[in-house]
Parts: sequence; structure tokens; C-alpha cells
Amino acid sequence: MRGLRKKVSGLLVLAIAGSSLLTGCHGSRGMTAFEIPEAFDTTKEYEITFWAKNDTNKTQTRIYEKAIEDFEALYPNVTVNLRLYTDYGKIYNDVITNISTNTTPNVCITYPDHIATYLTGTNTVVPLDELFADEKYGLAGSELRFDAPAQEQIQPSFLSECAFDGHYYAIPFMRSTEACYINKTYVEALGYTVPEVLTWDFVWEVSEAAMAKDAEDNFLVNGQKVMIPFIYKSTDNMMIQMLKQRNAGYSTEAGEIQIFNETTQELLYTIAEHAKTKAFSTFKISSYPANFLNAGQCIFAVDSTAGATWMGSDAPLIDISEEKLVEFETEVRLIPQFDPERPRMISQGPSVCIFNKADSQEVLASWLFAQYLLTNEVQIAYSQTEGYVPVTIKAQESAEYQDYLARAGEDNELYYDIKLKAAQLLLDNTENTFVTPVFNGSASLRDAAGQMIENVTKSVRRKEEVNAEYMEKLFDNVTSLYRLDQLESGGVAVGEKADLGELPQTAVVLLASLAGVWILILAYLLHGLMKKRKANQKTNH
Repeated sequence: MRGLRKKVSGLLVLAIAGSSLLTGCHGSRGMTAFEIPEAFDTTKEYEITFWAKNDTNKTQTRIYEKAIEDFEALYPNVTVNLRLYTDYGKIYNDVITNISTNTTPNVCITYPDHIATYLTGTNTVVPLDELFADEKYGLAGSELRFDAPAQEQIQPSFLSECAFDGHYYAIPFMRSTEACYINKTYVEALGYTVPEVLTWDFVWEVSEAAMAKDAEDNFLVNGQKVMIPFIYKSTDNMMIQMLKQRNAGYSTEAGEIQIFNETTQELLYTIAEHAKTKAFSTFKISSYPANFLNAGQCIFAVDSTAGATWMGSDAPLIDISEEKLVEFETEVRLIPQFDPERPRMISQGPSVCIFNKADSQEVLASWLFAQYLLTNEVQIAYSQTEGYVPVTIKAQESAEYQDYLARAGEDNELYYDIKLKAAQLLLDNTENTFVTPVFNGSASLRDAAGQMIENVTKSVRRKEEVNAEYMEKLFDNVTSLYRLDQLESGGVAVGEKADLGELPQTAVVLLASLAGVWILILAYLLHGLMKKRKANQKTNH
């Protein structure tokens, strides 16, 4: 009996230890909610990590590095370690992986769609409402060592994009929209005039006209063997904006999927029609629109306003060889519209969130650095690198930024006219922008929207028939691929717990072992109770 007790005691210890190990290997789902300290402790040193996105623009890297250097000069007890990524998707994947091991960064440039998934871990991302309002360390707080904007000095529409599930979970960092970069020279050579507001019908008509060839199979408009008149960089944005312009369903705030509707089919039929003639293509199929535009092989290139420094014959970041470059006049316009009187285009751009940690002082240090990114020095410097727009009214209305906008065309570097026209496009149309609902799974829905355009474009190139049967199958396949049926039939709302991925095999084995241990313990207890009952019965008799 004593030996059995020892064995059970050992099993119990194993069960407790195993439970602790399992929590460690798959992350804590019960982190304590962050509370603002009374004061920032400047006597202790803190080391925080900042994950940011950068492509090949070294100027942006230097701006990050200078912001860190200037911040550390103000707060010598804080060290900021910068980790650069080339893709927001990679940041997202790494954050998801690190949530399970409690090794998330402190500050992260990301998107609200991604944050909605981060929130499936309890208290993983810090809600910022109380930090915004804190008198000492909040926006424009009294104890800050830098000139931060007040909440009302952040562009309201940009700030609202960071609010969901009843809280602010991020601050905007930079904002952009999409623009159509046009080879005006070729449009006019085809006998057309670029309108103030592009329509889809106009773009499709000109694109088809540009497909005419001569007897030697060269395109008449450019005299080359290659011409893709219309290339769209982000097909998810393309579908989302077309649906918004048509007042058709996409999704609700609650996460109801509405994208599989008749308007979506109608749009896909039209896209397929022009993809079949090869008048239309996408970035995923053909490559960067800017490269084709600058080589005289594209007429309408739709890309982010943040990509303006790659667009045009004189672009500072041209990515093709000089011998392929073609001289032409570039125009910048809103993306094509169905109703020119009521333009609609997406608002996009990175935001900054803060991850919770056991040490509230470390979180406060993270908030101070994130807030420093909203200062005029950082906002204006970063916006000048590409066609981004500062997110604060304070920076937008500053004399420095207004002078920058007024000097468009002075050179092809800092004052590159296409870049400044793209920025001005967003400044003039902020009230015409929109964002999509944010919920756990909204990132998957966004991917699905673009996938449908990619699929029909590829299908018609393969001589497949795009008809009603094709559409039904497409909707089913995309729903399955992105698990949209799971979202509709009980998807997890923002803030609720959800599975962040399959458990590792070691954890599965451990869980099975723990189940066996507890079964043995229960069996032993039951055995003891039965023996005690029999003993009592003998005594009573």
C-alpha cells in the first residue's frame, strides 16, 4: 500500500510538472492585464525590441535608426533593438509563432487585421485607451520628454482604423491609399484624353485598344513585343474596392462573410473577359507594375501611393536597366471608379501595437517609444521617403511639411513630383477612404478576395471556361482554402480565445501521458474508497 502511495505521489508530481511544461511550451493564455505604473522608473534599465518593415529603401532604415538614437538620448535607461522585415506577412507569422512562447516583440509595426488574430491570446496586446488619456505619459502627457501630439491632433479617420472590439489596440504610423499611375503619352497616342477621375469603363476600353498589333506582331502603341495595358498590384484591394464602389457585400463588423454574391460574380466575369485578351494582369502573375510601366509596356499601373518613388521615367527608385527605360509623361489619378461623383478607395498603411509583458515598466517604456514615432520629426521624415502621408494633423499642418508639398518637381529625389502628387491625392481624398471590418479571420477574407481575381485570370489564360459552374466551384474552393466556412459557423470574435495553431507533437504526447496519469490517480482513489467502504461494512456487521 505504501509503495502504491509513493507511485501515485510520483505520478501526481509528474502531472503537475507536465502541466507547467505544457503551459511553457505552448504559451500562456492568461497573462495579467497591463496597469499603468504611477511613474516611469528611470533608475532601471530596460531593453525593448521593435519589429518594423522595410524593403530596399535604406533611407527608411536610417530614419528608424535615428528615431531610436534620439529616443535613447531622451531616455538613457531604455535600449531599443531594431529588427527589420521585408514583408508584413513575415512579421505576422513570427508574432503568431512567438505568442505561444511569450517571446513577442515589445513594439511592432503591423495591421489591424493581424492584431485581431494576436488578440486570441488573453491580454497579449495592450489596449491603449487608458494610456491615451493618462495625464503623465499619455498622448501629449506632462511627463513626456518629447513633443507628442494630443489625441485630437491625430487624423480621426486614421485613428479610428485602430479601434475595434471597443478599444484602441494600435496607433497609426503612416497612411497611404492606392493610385493609378498612367502613361499619359500612350493614352493620347491611342486617341484618348486622361479624365480627372478614371472610370472602370474607360480603363477597360483603352486597355483593349492598346492590344492592337501590326503585321510583324508588334503592339502599335509601343512598337514592342510586350504590352500589358492594365496591371493591378494588390488584387485583394481591387476586389474590396470594386465591391465598396458598387455598395455590394463584403463582410459585416461582426464577421459575417458576404463576399460570395452576384456582384462579385459579375465583377469576376468582367475581369475574366479582359484577362482573356491579356489586356489585364496582376502582380502575382506578371510582376511589379512599375517595371512594365517604366519600360513602356503598361499604361495603367495600380499600386500604393507609397510606391510612387518607383513610378515614371524619372523615378528615383527605378528597378529596370537604363536601356529598357522609355520616356513618357506620367499622370497620377484615383483608382478607377464606378461613380466618379462618389469616389471610394481604401485607406491602408502600417500601425503600431504594443505587446504585454510581465513587467509593467517595460510596457510603459514600449509605449513611450511607440508614441515617439508620432512626433513631427519622425512623421515628416518618413513620409518624405515615399508617397506616405503623416498620420497627425500636427505634422500635416506644420510649416516644414507644407513647404515640402509646395516644392513638387524641384528635383527627382526628395521632391519627385509623382511622389508628392500621390501624397496630395490622399490628403485631398481622406474623406473618400474606407477600411474593412476587423475581426479574427478578416485577414483570411482579404486574401480570399484577391485569390478569386488571381484564379479567374489564370483560368482564362489556360483556356478554361469561366461560367456559372466555374463560379460555384471557385466560391467553394476559396471558402475551403481560407476556412471561411469556419468563420461563418462559429468563428472566434476579437478578444476571445482561439487555437493559435496545432500543438507540437511533444505536447500531444505529453497531453496523452497526463491523461493516463490522471486516470491512474482516479483509479487509485476509487480503489481506496471501495476498500474503506468494505472495511466499514465489516465493522458494522
